[in-house]
Amino acid sequence: MTTRRQRIISLLEERDYSPSELVLALDLRGKGSKRLIIEELKAVQKIIRREGKVLLIKPAQCRRCGFTFRPEIKVPSRCPRCKSEWIEEPRFMIEKR
Repeated sequence: MTTRRQRIISLLEERDYSPSELVLALDLRGKGSKRLIIEELKAVQKIIRREGKVLLIKPAQCRRCGFTFRPEIKVPSRCPRCKSEWIEEPRFMIEKR
């Protein structure tokens, strides 16, 4: 049986995913499931680093004004520039080196 982190790694090696897409792909339900994915991504980043792989992050972006956030493992809730909550989630993918 594979663990959740192993499933996340195999998904991210295929293509890029947002945290919401990972929640759906892993069939997680309930409040806090996106927060759980964020915590798992932080652990996955450490695991794959030992294997010589890199977690690529396409940063979150404001859909209203186009502000681009820093590439971090988190989902911002509000744009610092225009205060909009219309945020495109960051996307994550694993690159083999």
